[in-house]
Amino acid sequence: MLIPPGKVSTYGDVARMAGLAGAARRVGLALRRLPEDTAVPWHRVINAQGKIVVPGGSEARNEQRQRLELEGVEFRSQTGVNLRQYRWHPG
Repeated sequence: MLIPPGKVSTYGDVARMAGLAGAARRVGLALRRLPEDTAVPWHRVINAQGKIVVPGGSEARNEQRQRLELEGVEFRSQTGVNLRQYRWHPG
């Protein structure tokens, strides 16, 4: 199950969907270890406050924001999105 374009999920959401409630950090670790050419939509995973958690000023942070914006996700602050509007609720 992939998070659709224009939507986001939190690390905790992904952990719950994988049957690993409470393992949000494990999701983050797994995403950080993905190869650069992955087809996994890693950029659609953000924290529970609706923010990008990749270190500021990094190329990955800029790429994550840019990918989300290209999919129509609007940022309400430097790094945050409105989870009520953009959070994906499968099924």
